[in-house]
Amino acid sequence: MEQIICKLVGVLGLIGIIIGILIRNEKKQDAFFIVGGLLLLVYSAYIKDIVFIVLQLVFVAVAAGELVKLSTRRSLWKRLRDKI
Repeated sequence: MEQIICKLVGVLGLIGIIIGILIRNEKKQDAFFIVGGLLLLVYSAYIKDIVFIVLQLVFVAVAAGELVKLSTRRSLWKRLRDKI
């Protein structure tokens, strides 16, 4: 039963990343990448694959950094636009 649940978590992670690829909105895309990556990180920890674990950690960190960068850039643009 545990194995089935972990495989389901992995499949949901894959689906999340696939949806992220198909979405055009960058913030939503990064959010799906983060959620999908975290789910795959759980699966990779379950199967104890260090290469996959490191890959998912980097993937999630990059997606989170991109999301922060997008949020900061847009809020800065909004502040500048409001001053004009």
